[in-house]
Amino acid sequence: MAMSAATKIQGVNRELARKINEEARRNPDSPYVNKFVGIANGQVVAVADDLEEMTRVLRHTEPDAKRCFWVEASRNYDEIHEVWG
Repeated sequence: MAMSAATKIQGVNRELARKINEEARRNPDSPYVNKFVGIANGQVVAVADDLEEMTRVLRHTEPDAKRCFWVEASRNYDEIHEVWG
């Protein structure tokens, strides 16, 4: 079964986000360190200090959410957080 265009772009976006986060965690001089990075159609389209600004630019650039992805660069996404109620 062939992959849809949306599924392909989601994979490209996810891989770019992984690379950006890896760079930000490895290199303290990366322009992405501690930034919210918006990705649309395989391209970085927004780099901001806060989630609201990044989201505004990302939505303005690409209104189709299926073609967008974002990452909080420098975050350890492998870290486990336990929540006790």
